[in-house]
Amino acid sequence: MLSKALFRVGGCAARHPWRVIAAWVLAAALAVVAAVAFGGRTADSMTAPGLDSQRAAELIERAGTGQDGMTAQVVVTPLDRGATFFDHGGTRTALARLRSEVRRLPHVLGTSDPAGALDRGGDFAVRDGLVSADGRIAVVRVQYPDQSRLSAKDLHALVDLGDRLRGELPLRIEMGGNLFYVFSDPDGGASELIGILAAATILFLAFGSLVAAALPIGMAVFGLTVGVATMTVLAGMTRIPTFAPVLGSMVGLGVGIDYALFVLARHREYLANGLDPRAAAGHAVATAGRPVVFAGGTVVVSILGMAVANVPFMTVGGLAVSIVVLTMVVASVTLLPAFLGAAGPRLARAGRLVRALGSGRPGRLVRRRGTEAGAAPASGWRRWIGHVSRHPLPYAVGAAGLLLTATLPVLGLRVGLPDDGSLPPSRTERRAYDLVAEGFGPGTNGPLVIAADPAGVPGVLDRLVAAVAADPGIASVAPAQVDRATGIATLVVFPNTGPQERATSDTVARLRAEVLPTVVGQGPARAHVGGAVASLSDVGQRTSRRLPVFVAAVLALSFALLMLVFRSVLVPLKAVLLNLLSIGAAYGILVAVFQWGWGGALIGLETTVPIVSFIPMFLFAILFGLSMDYEVFLLSRVREEYERTGDNNTAIVRGVSGTARVITSAALIMVAVFLSFVVAEDPSTKMFGLGLATAIFIDATVVRMVLVPATMTLLGKANWWLPRWLDRVLPGGRAG
Repeated sequence: MLSKALFRVGGCAARHPWRVIAAWVLAAALAVVAAVAFGGRTADSMTAPGLDSQRAAELIERAGTGQDGMTAQVVVTPLDRGATFFDHGGTRTALARLRSEVRRLPHVLGTSDPAGALDRGGDFAVRDGLVSADGRIAVVRVQYPDQSRLSAKDLHALVDLGDRLRGELPLRIEMGGNLFYVFSDPDGGASELIGILAAATILFLAFGSLVAAALPIGMAVFGLTVGVATMTVLAGMTRIPTFAPVLGSMVGLGVGIDYALFVLARHREYLANGLDPRAAAGHAVATAGRPVVFAGGTVVVSILGMAVANVPFMTVGGLAVSIVVLTMVVASVTLLPAFLGAAGPRLARAGRLVRALGSGRPGRLVRRRGTEAGAAPASGWRRWIGHVSRHPLPYAVGAAGLLLTATLPVLGLRVGLPDDGSLPPSRTERRAYDLVAEGFGPGTNGPLVIAADPAGVPGVLDRLVAAVAADPGIASVAPAQVDRATGIATLVVFPNTGPQERATSDTVARLRAEVLPTVVGQGPARAHVGGAVASLSDVGQRTSRRLPVFVAAVLALSFALLMLVFRSVLVPLKAVLLNLLSIGAAYGILVAVFQWGWGGALIGLETTVPIVSFIPMFLFAILFGLSMDYEVFLLSRVREEYERTGDNNTAIVRGVSGTARVITSAALIMVAVFLSFVVAEDPSTKMFGLGLATAIFIDATVVRMVLVPATMTLLGKANWWLPRWLDRVLPGGRAG
């Protein structure tokens, strides 16, 4: 039924190509106009219901102390290496002027005043954390209102002011804070261009035709334009996290070009068999479109399944990425066949890489009528798969051992969020971070905010301040700010350790479990630990706890779907286990690179960083859907050969070797697209790119070309075993 519907859709698009192309041009234009008129900016809200940090945020909002708004910091040091801010002279005058000019910027609610504190005495300024103990570094903390009242113009105004004052004051001026994190231009524009160019190069080598190479790229660009513009419109209605556009672009380009390759390869096969180009396009969509729809649907279901984590920003981010994937699926079965119909017979010529991958000998293309697209007999691949099938046990044990070894670093996985210290030194945020850490200690870059409601209990606030200050993980506590109307107090607390360090998370846990309960007890008073560091720690712990549930749900769903498709118990079980193994190996490589620093310099990583808390769940959702694409494509061919010949070994050799060319080409394109995002400055983007590229590479090589033929050979006819009672129960099974 699905094939018939896809045949009608693809055939209609190929017969009326210019109408369909015009409709997509109109849809893209309307989407862009809607994004400009009604779209919003991405915004991060690293909170979730029920977390202690969320309760702290709610108290801070009630108190109205301003701690719930956006912040920035301007960090300065004299250009004269012999001068300090303790001196009465030009440096202190310059500091006072800088603070005054920052204070006059639009939407600034207030600033700290290190020059004023210095006028009352150097010790006073040092005690308040505004000037370093050696007098060389001063910080002006800037308080803004809530993000909803700000825009990128506020960031630009602050940056422009800094650029102007650098030429007028005898100070080195650096800036940072979450105002930069939220309103800086999203990372990834250059990466998208690099990915498109890399994919275009591979497609040209594969098909030997500029037209054939341009069609998947054109389809992907159209789909990406519509998908990302729709995401922008959605951002005008709800908070879309800042990582969503980058991840959406990355995944959208990868799956869009990948899906187009499957359909285009099938279309060229039908052309080679003598079909009319428009009929060939309809048949290509009817056959290759099925795994495209299946794979896209699996990706979407897996991503939306992240709602089990009960972390709103992850759920909304997953929804935004799903929109891009769905757009690519629709484009693959409508826009691409329109392109194919318009291109006519010009797509029938094969390229050098196709000939090499297809025949094992450059310059020779083997064709056979009735062979599925991209599955032309490949003597080189056939020899390799035959070799693996003759020695299945050592290859199965060796490949599995290799992937298990790569998975071992997962045991040391630590979640968190890279801070400004992981950015390259060319960024002012990184230079500001380093100055603050040098002058005030690493914990100053990641303060905690304790919100307390004394509830009328006398002396509880004083005891709270004393108990927190006495904790060994705390360097200092700023004076409490108390809201007169509600009595709620906020304490800014500076740990001894940096935001990314495990010791900081341990300090947060100790404050909650030991310090605060001893002060507030079981009475009406309450206190909660919040701030960005605590919020990210809480979200990371929640996602880590929910990840096994999510993984189990996705595995069960995938097993059930594959069992329905292939009427087998062991084939889907093997597929699920092998996919899990390849994703585990990708996780292990991420830990080795980002936490241990192995090869980090090769991808421009400045320092070791924890794994971003939400990345493991996102990676699993996306990669499992993508691997199912290859799995269905490959196993469908093996099943077809088994039903035709009845011989398991012959079916494995012919099926795996017949699909090797298309799977390898598709994997090369995906790896190239994903690796292009590794050049981004943001470590989170690097993690997404490297994780996706690594897993796809492992899946298309070690898993598909070694483990699949080896394990299926070992299982023999048991591959297709299905109990009779289960066959009767499953939809489409035989009646009793």
